[in-house]
Amino acid sequence: MLTETPAIRGVVRRFNKHVLNPAMMYLAGRRHWYAAVMRHTGRRSGRHYATPVVADRVANGFIVPLPYGTDVDWLRNVQASGAAAVSVGGHTYDVVEPEIIDSATACPQLSPGRQRVFQAFGVKKFVKLKTDRS
Repeated sequence: MLTETPAIRGVVRRFNKHVLNPAMMYLAGRRHWYAAVMRHTGRRSGRHYATPVVADRVANGFIVPLPYGTDVDWLRNVQASGAAAVSVGGHTYDVVEPEIIDSATACPQLSPGRQRVFQAFGVKKFVKLKTDRS
């Protein structure tokens, strides 16, 4: 897959972070839209951030694909705090216990359509977040 080349993946990542993600924030998390919003707190700054992601509801929580790998700011923030909030489909859920999982673990929990999309884009890592029941 073309995006597996580190240089190309970096260009796509920067474009998404500075151009596409700000535009996506207008629709992310709303009903009838595929993108969700991950709300998290900066691990060093303590600032509140919102990042558009794809979040699929599964038993006891959500699975979020990591197309850019595990070294992304929003994920490191969530891992540091152990908690975040996911807005999806017009609802917001508190989530805890981020766990990095591979595609062999994630895909059986996802719909066949999602599996095909994530496999086509070469997504190898995911994060599973449990819904906070406290």
